[in-house]
Amino acid sequence: MAVPEIVPIIHEPGYRTATIGRYAQGQFLASVTYAFPSGFSHGEGWEDQKRLYAVLHRFDPQGRHLHSDIWCSGTWAEQQRHPHGNDSVRVRAKARLAELLDGLPGLEYGDIAIRPFQLSVDGVLFGLVTERHAEGDGEDDWAELYPDRLGFSAPWDGTYDT
Repeated sequence: MAVPEIVPIIHEPGYRTATIGRYAQGQFLASVTYAFPSGFSHGEGWEDQKRLYAVLHRFDPQGRHLHSDIWCSGTWAEQQRHPHGNDSVRVRAKARLAELLDGLPGLEYGDIAIRPFQLSVDGVLFGLVTERHAEGDGEDDWAELYPDRLGFSAPWDGTYDT
């Protein structure tokens, strides 16, 4: 089944879609996520290439992408050197995400429905990207949230695969 024009995403408190919902100007999707730059292949020094991002995507009420705030808090190597306290890459990313969410007037967590979009920051792909997973010719049948790696497919009920 082809990817719909607008893809529903269910809000699941305490899970990977805990920080999605609506605000006064539309909808939002936020996360803290690790990512490698596009084309990266594992090898020596991978720890300096794996980066942690605080991400806030904003959409209008009809699910069209408006703007993204994407901030890199550091690398996996830095996190390993300072795993705790205010110098922790994770602590900094979570604090930045909290600031971004606090800036959304009328924030309410809940289900959203957004249109596919994509952008690149620091060589990293961000967005809800349509793909073809079924064999043979045909239409795209999958929508993957990058770099979070959440996959959406038929029956298009907002649930995801990891």
